[in-house]
Amino acid sequence: MGFEYIEIERVEKLTKEEFLKNYYAKQKPVVITNQIEDWPAFSKWNLAYIRQEAGHTTVPLYDSRKTDYTKKVNEPDFTMTMNEYLDIMEKGPTDLRIFLYNLFKDAPQLKADIKWPDFGVRLFKGFPLVFFGGEDSKVFMHYDIDLANIFHFHFNGEKQCVLVDPRESKYMYRLPYSWICNEDIDFDRPDFERFPALQKVKPYITHLKHGEMLYMPEGWWHYMKYLTPGFSLSLRSLAHKPGNLAEAFTNVFLRRNYDNWMRKRKGQAWLDYKDEEAFRRTNALVR
Repeated sequence: MGFEYIEIERVEKLTKEEFLKNYYAKQKPVVITNQIEDWPAFSKWNLAYIRQEAGHTTVPLYDSRKTDYTKKVNEPDFTMTMNEYLDIMEKGPTDLRIFLYNLFKDAPQLKADIKWPDFGVRLFKGFPLVFFGGEDSKVFMHYDIDLANIFHFHFNGEKQCVLVDPRESKYMYRLPYSWICNEDIDFDRPDFERFPALQKVKPYITHLKHGEMLYMPEGWWHYMKYLTPGFSLSLRSLAHKPGNLAEAFTNVFLRRNYDNWMRKRKGQAWLDYKDEEAFRRTNALVR
């Protein structure tokens, strides 16, 4: 037995007014198709083109290992050149992925391939981030530390996206001082006996193909699985709700630093405490 998924609504090209009224104001996720056919990236962006334009860049890589107390939050496991990573991706399934990488900083010529969309919100033009994954690689379930609104454009292949409404966070076994849940949870095959509160969660799901965009409202949990080798570009805008803005500030400037300090001070015992506390708090809701 698994989750009962809700399919994320899919619509064709939206106007600014339609997006603001029907999705942004309601903080409702949506997949938008036929929105970026006029971007040069729509016809140009594939793995061969990335190899040509950015193969020399050094990229941050992550694998499927659980959090290591010796590393800071979001510190990569190792690095290699983009060409070396693409060689691995093209050989077959791999758990290696690129996460939170500003490709435009190292290959600025790629900026000419995109057009900043006008959805009626101000986008962070200094922080366009890319994410790459080989077949079967997975991005752990999490929500973003700054609770930004995310416009997630996919290229080259297909990926599965699972979202969870932040109103269901209390059932997600969220780790204290973190933006992830217990890392033993398999969101493809959830163990409801070990994690009974998950039965109260009603996740949303979609499959993104080349050129499609997923809007993820502020604070929504998301888990990604690459069904084929591919990559995505995320554009972001500031959290709109005052409470989320305050939460984002606390996360970035207080909680993250405290968590890094405790990892250094307590080591593995700190991570074990966070796991135990997540179980205690969450399971208390379903007893």
